[in-house]
Amino acid sequence: MERTILHMDLDTFFVSVERKNDTRLEGKPILVGGIGDRGVVAACSYETRPFGIHSGMPMKMARNLCPEAVVIRGEAGIYSKESKLVSDIIRETVPVFEKASIDEFYADLSGMDRFCKSSYQMADELRMRIKKQAGLPISFGLSANKLVSKVATGTAKPDNKRKVDFGTEKEFLAPMLVKKIPMVGEKTSQILYNLGIKHVKTIQEMPMEMMSKVLGKNGVVLWNRANGRDDTPIIPFHERKSISNERTFGKDTGDSKRMREMIRAMGENLAYQLRNGDKLTSCISVKIRYADFNTFSKQLKIPYTSADHILIPQIERLFDQLYNRRMMVRLVGVNFSDLVNGNYQINMFDDSEEKLNLYQAMDYLRNRYGTDDRGNSIISWGTTLGIANIASMGNPFNGEPPIIPAHRNA
Repeated sequence: MERTILHMDLDTFFVSVERKNDTRLEGKPILVGGIGDRGVVAACSYETRPFGIHSGMPMKMARNLCPEAVVIRGEAGIYSKESKLVSDIIRETVPVFEKASIDEFYADLSGMDRFCKSSYQMADELRMRIKKQAGLPISFGLSANKLVSKVATGTAKPDNKRKVDFGTEKEFLAPMLVKKIPMVGEKTSQILYNLGIKHVKTIQEMPMEMMSKVLGKNGVVLWNRANGRDDTPIIPFHERKSISNERTFGKDTGDSKRMREMIRAMGENLAYQLRNGDKLTSCISVKIRYADFNTFSKQLKIPYTSADHILIPQIERLFDQLYNRRMMVRLVGVNFSDLVNGNYQINMFDDSEEKLNLYQAMDYLRNRYGTDDRGNSIISWGTTLGIANIASMGNPFNGEPPIIPAHRNA
């Protein structure tokens, strides 16, 4: 049976959500992201594109390129709710789907022609249902695999659709620039350009062995993708291997007390997420990026746990060992990895029943009262220190990919 894979992408998602909530923004150039000097553009409206603005660009540069743009800080909690609304609509309609990111979805419609006029019609009806119920513009691509469908969606935007018939995948990709192929970043595209390879058709005409010599294993993958070959399956559930949090300071800081407070707040919230998801960690990592952009990290293996009073002292210990250059710091981060299922157990030598009851009481308060109307944490160590939005109260173990907020600056 021929595969039929649908790829759907919410157009300029963060911008569309802001316009949905404030119709006065319609037609205006909009930048969503960090509003400080170190903020980056998380999303930009199509009206800003002629100025050369793109996501990932420093916000300061984008403002200079388009001074009349409306700059919005954005709220991760609001975007997560809108994304969930779209996810629920797709889940009710298709047999198997994958949420690849906060605004990107795949669905396997193979064999659905037996139950409806065509898979294309089914995809189009789903798109119209999302537009009507969620009030957001969305584009889709339909083909025999995930790769070609994703590229097709890109050619359909904004707010449109594109189908690539079975057997025409190679022909569809041939005239495109190589950077249009997913996995080809700036570095790889520059290598290919230096070799005179600018269009996908050139790769299609090359022997696979030649691509292997140039890029190794990645060259073989790229050659297959250039020829429209991709057997990547739909992944309904994403198993988290780690959870992390990091923040960039608005200005470089040498205040070690402030940095310790920051990583302590991160550790507290990450530990809560572990307990809320019935997870334990045995590997802690702390990261520091200095003002000169040199980045260092240090990790420690420990017995499996999810307890604040065990994790936070170890985080502070790693920070003290790592922060020894006495230079100004740009960013700090905390990561828990080697995750397994399990609940925190009392240590008969060090813990008490009162301590376990305290964790249960605090987690209960967080679950019941710990978020504002935007989904951000309001009961945490970070909140008492004036450190806002250290972590969302969402469940990182719900099988969905990590939700990247519109801003990540401290």
